[in-house]
Amino acid sequence: MTENLKFNEATPLRPEGPHTLDAPLVPIDLPAFLAQIKQEATWHNSDRNAITVFKTNGLRIVLVALHAGTKIKEHRAEGIISVQVLEGMIQFNANDQDINLARGQMLALQKGISHSVLAKEESVFLLTLTTTLEK
Repeated sequence: MTENLKFNEATPLRPEGPHTLDAPLVPIDLPAFLAQIKQEATWHNSDRNAITVFKTNGLRIVLVALHAGTKIKEHRAEGIISVQVLEGMIQFNANDQDINLARGQMLALQKGISHSVLAKEESVFLLTLTTTLEK
């Protein structure tokens, strides 16, 4: 059956074990992944946690959780990104412009633009990134 074919797995270090990252059809249960990352030691011992929920040549989707006050320092993405807030509020800065995003809001950013993120409160967002994997 095609739907069971998987091309790669997540790190086995996660308590729930490996999950499918790339296959012809990949169901993504965001509430389950969110519950998982908020139960992991990394969430309790640091300012953030994240899990890649889909990864293939051309596209990556990452669920990111940040504690209030956490800042992701300025950096550039090699691909186009979108950021969709699922919980909380973040301040996204790009080109010296601050944009506050709350639950249900999102933005898109062209590749190569420097940006940073500040969690105004405990927040969760879905990061989608166009990318090319090494062969």
